[in-house]
Amino acid sequence: MTPLVLPCLLLLWCWLAYGLLPLRWQNSHLAGPDASLQRACEAASRGRWEPAARLFEEAGQDWERRTLYAQRLGDVAAGGHDRWLKAWEEARPGNPDAALVAGCAGVAYAWKLRGGARAHRTSRSQFEDFHRELRASRDDIERASALRPDDPSPLVAEIWRARGLGYSHEEMHALWSRVTALAPHHFEAHSGALRYWTAKWHGSRQLVREFAEKAAAGAPPGSLLAVLPMMAWYENHLDKLSAADFLGREVRALVDAAVADVALADPDHPRLPEARHLLGYFLFRQGRYRAAREQFRHVDGFTEALPWRYAHVASLHYRAVRTKTGRKALMDRRMR
Repeated sequence: MTPLVLPCLLLLWCWLAYGLLPLRWQNSHLAGPDASLQRACEAASRGRWEPAARLFEEAGQDWERRTLYAQRLGDVAAGGHDRWLKAWEEARPGNPDAALVAGCAGVAYAWKLRGGARAHRTSRSQFEDFHRELRASRDDIERASALRPDDPSPLVAEIWRARGLGYSHEEMHALWSRVTALAPHHFEAHSGALRYWTAKWHGSRQLVREFAEKAAAGAPPGSLLAVLPMMAWYENHLDKLSAADFLGREVRALVDAAVADVALADPDHPRLPEARHLLGYFLFRQGRYRAAREQFRHVDGFTEALPWRYAHVASLHYRAVRTKTGRKALMDRRMR
C-alpha cells in the first residue's frame, strides 16, 4: 500500500461517516438547510410568487423568520428575477409581505451595485449608484412598516440603509430604539447593527465590542446573542489575523459562551446555521476539531454566512476548512 492510500481512505471514511463530502455542491444563497425557503426562491426565479406568499403566511409572527425570508427572496428579486414580485403586488395590493420583500430587494440591489470591496477599491460611480438605490428603497421600507407596524423586519432593512448612507450615531440610536421596542433579542437586527458599529464603517473597535457585550449580557439563554462578542472580535481582528490570536484566554471564553448558547437554542431557530458557521470556524482555529466538525455537520452544503462571505470564493474557503476539520477530528479520535 502506497503512503498516500491509507490517509485517503481515512479521509473518505470520515467524510462518509459524518456527512462532510468534499465534492458536495455548496449553496451560496442560504446558511443552512431550509427546504421551504429554497423552493420558494427557486419558484420566484421562475416567476411564481405563490410559494413565497405561503411561506410568509406560515411564518406568522416569527419575526426572525420573516426577516430571513424577506432577505433571501429580496436577493432573488435584486438578482434580476423580479417579475414574480411585481405580479404578487398586483395580485394582492397592500400586502405587507410583498411590500417587505420589495423593501429588502431595493436594499439588496443597492449593495449589489456597490460590490463587496473595501471603500478604496470601490469606484465613485459605484458609490453614486449605491447611495441612489439606498435612498430609493426608503419608500418601500416605510410602506412595509406602515402596513405591519408590529413587524421589526422593515427596520432591520433600514439598519442596512443606515450603514450604507452613513447615519449619525444619534440617528442610529433612534432607529435601534425602535427595533428593540418590537424585538429586543432579534439576532439579525443585532448582527446588522454590529456591522454599523465596526471601525471600518461608523464606529470603532471599542464601540462594536461594547455593543456586542451589552447585547449578550442582557439576552436570554439560547437567543444566539452570545455569538455577538465573538463576531465583534472577528471584525476587530479581521485585517491582521494570526493563528495565535485565536488561542488566547479571552477568545477561548468567547467561544465557550457561544458554544453554550448554541446548544440551548431552538433547533429550528432560523439564524442558528449562521451561528454554527462562525462558531465552527473559531473551534477549528482553536484546534477543537471534533467540536468544530459537529457544527459543520449541521450546515454542510451551505456557505451564506461569516466567515465565508468575506472570502473571494466562499465555497472553496469553506471546503478547505471543513475538509481539514474532518481529517483532524478523525486523527484526534484515533489517538484517544
